[in-house]
Amino acid sequence: MSTIELRHIIIEHLSKIDDPSFLNAIKTIVESKISSEMYELSQFQMDRINSARNDLKNGRLISDDELQNEISQRLGEK
Repeated sequence: MSTIELRHIIIEHLSKIDDPSFLNAIKTIVESKISSEMYELSQFQMDRINSARNDLKNGRLISDDELQNEISQRLGEK
């Protein structure tokens, strides 16, 4: 389903809702998505991103399957 089709379906459904608190909640969600403000990262977040980029650059990677196996093994040990 395309974005345009989804948008039309949502608009159609919203037009049938009369609950003000629900509509306000949806309004808040929509406004947060279209906000033009930039999200500012903390220094901790920037450090984590830079660390991850460095890991990627240096080939320190693990596949999702390997990670899932490692998690399963660690959980199985307890």
